[in-house]
Amino acid sequence: MASPLAGRPYDLRHACVSTWLNAGVPGPQVAEWAGHSLEVLYRIYAKCLAGQENSIRKRIDAALADNDVQDS
Repeated sequence: MASPLAGRPYDLRHACVSTWLNAGVPGPQVAEWAGHSLEVLYRIYAKCLAGQENSIRKRIDAALADNDVQDS
């Protein structure tokens, strides 16, 4: 029985890049690893970046809190 996991070799690559982006790896790093330009990465994988606003805001809050502690 053929596996639906990789109907085409590109499917595995797409899954890998999507996983990196969904895990929060910064776009420029993913683009470098995948051999894409940022323009291509964001055009093809924009849907992977949607919905990350809460996690991004938490990282910003944590960074600001760390700066407050260091400034004290």
